[in-house]
Formats: sequence, structure tokens, C-alpha cells
Amino acid sequence: MIASTPVAQWSWGEFGHDTDLVREAVHRFLLTLEVLDRHRLATPHGGRVSVQVPGMGRRSMLFRADLPLGKAAADTAEDSPLAEALVERIREGVAPGEIGGVDLYARCDGIVETGNGAEAFEGLFALSAEVSEGYFHVALTTFSDAWMPFDLRGRAQEAVFAANRPRLASALAGIAEGLDVEIDPDDATWFAVPTESGVENHYEDDGSASDVWGSFEIPYRNGIFSQTPKFTAGYGRQASGAVRYFPVAGPEQVLGYLWASDAEGAASFEARDAADLEAYRAGLVWLERLQAAYDRGLSPAAALVELGRLPADPVAGRPEADRATDVDEFWKLGQLARQEHPSSKP
Repeated sequence: MIASTPVAQWSWGEFGHDTDLVREAVHRFLLTLEVLDRHRLATPHGGRVSVQVPGMGRRSMLFRADLPLGKAAADTAEDSPLAEALVERIREGVAPGEIGGVDLYARCDGIVETGNGAEAFEGLFALSAEVSEGYFHVALTTFSDAWMPFDLRGRAQEAVFAANRPRLASALAGIAEGLDVEIDPDDATWFAVPTESGVENHYEDDGSASDVWGSFEIPYRNGIFSQTPKFTAGYGRQASGAVRYFPVAGPEQVLGYLWASDAEGAASFEARDAADLEAYRAGLVWLERLQAAYDRGLSPAAALVELGRLPADPVAGRPEADRATDVDEFWKLGQLARQEHPSSKP
């Protein structure tokens, strides 16, 4: 499972490295990336790295760009062609001024060993290297639960854990050895507890692994449906009083509920927790459709009627406008979306 926010993070850093800031940052970044790539854990998404060079005091930006990196494995020596090319690209682009630091960042894709063999995942890790005068800091962040005894739903995953935990442990040790700095596991996140050799689950009082996906990931991700944009005109996405709504059905279950309130100038999508990612993806489409209706001057209620006539869509689902219902308080609809629900099949 890939979470929207960090599952765990580890850091390596120390004082005393002032040297050539650009070269130092590139070297630390590529050295760490090579270790991860060796274990098939991290390859920069799109083969690119984000680079920022702030001025002294970080009050100005002397350089900001996404630069091509290509295949970094086996080519990460400090004076390698890849490293030299990246150093030169950064130096050539830096505006006049005193450099305050050099920051490199990449969201990385990698391989997870699953019950069905090796599988590629996007956004498995994020890697950053920050170098300023007298200090360097490398951070590795994972968004996956593949290294944990139980997945983020709290379900045992013995085979996945046994296949992937040693890979991560070996990579963490290799990074510490390459950087010649001890590993520093960061604080626990909503999802897990990082250790020097991997990631541990959170547990309930009865000893069972916590369902942090249901407790944190789904509410965090679905928050977009109740957050009215501050800088874009549109319907509000929150209501307290009466609303009219109808279900939006997927192939196997109800994905959520499209709702509207003229009294509060609001309309949005209430995703069902049980429909998880299907509901989230469908909801994003309905938000776009609601925005288009607002831009054409429709009231929330008129938008609900119009959108209820749309045909079924593989992502957005099928609006069931013939099942439109009124509730006198919005929280009742929210409660419905939190509940398990029968299949949408007739």
C-alpha cells in the first residue's frame, strides 16, 4: 500500500562539511541513490532530480530546476561523468550571489517483492540531500508498508515482510556506511515507527496491529472533498443543514454521494470510506464537473440535476439520480458514507 504522506523517514547528517557545496550535495545524493538502486528500491521518477540553490540566509533563490539524471547506478563516483555533468549543469545555472546551500530531491519508484513476484511501484521512496556551509543532511522517506509485519490495514503480510524487510535493512546499513554517518530514525508518523533497520507497526491496546489506513489515510486523502478552495471561485464544499444527494455507483459498490445545498451555496462529493481509492478517484472527477457547472452559473441544486443525467463512466461511476434523497442535517450523510453498505448491483 502506498500512502499519501510519509510512512517512515530516516536521516543521516553531521557538521564539518563545508567544501564545494554543489559537488558535496551531488556526491551525497548520488552515493545514497546508488545504494538504493543496487537493492532495486529507488530510481528517480522520470529520471529527473529537483535542484534548488538558495542564496545566503535562504532569502532568495539563485537556481531552481528539474534536471535529467538518467540511470544513476554504477556511475556515482564523485568524479564520474554523471556527477560531473550534474555539477556543471547546476553551476552554469546559478545566478550571481553567495550560495547559502544546495538541495537535491527526487521522488523515486522501486520494486516490491509480492506474493505474485516482483512488482514495480511509483512513489515508493523520496530522497533528499541538503548541504549548507558546515553541514550536510540526507533524508530517505518511504510511503510504503512493504517493510512492515502488518500492512497499513493491520493485516498480516508474512511473505511480503520476509522478502522486503531485509532489502531495506541492507540499504539503510549501506547508506550509513557509504556516508560514514550513523543512521537517525525520525519520529513515529501516523502510520508507523521507523527503526535503524526497518519499520514497525502501531498496535492497539489488545496487541493487534492498528488499521492506520482507515484511521488516517482515508480521512486525510478524502479531505479535499470538504475543503473549499481559498483562491478559486466555486461552490462551498461544506454544509451543516439540509442537503439533497444521490448515490454514485461503481461496478460492485456505491462509491459515494453527490450532494448539493442552495441554502448554503455548497455542493461536493461525499466519498464512502469502504470504497477507498475507487471513491477518491471518482470524487476528483465529480469535483471537476461541479466546477464546470459553477463556471456556467448553475446553482448547486441545478448542477446536481444536470450531473445526475450524465452516463456511467469507468472512473466517475454511475449517477443514480432516481434515488435522490433529502436529509435535514449534513452529518447524517457523512455518517452514511462511513458505514459499510450493500452492493450497488440491482
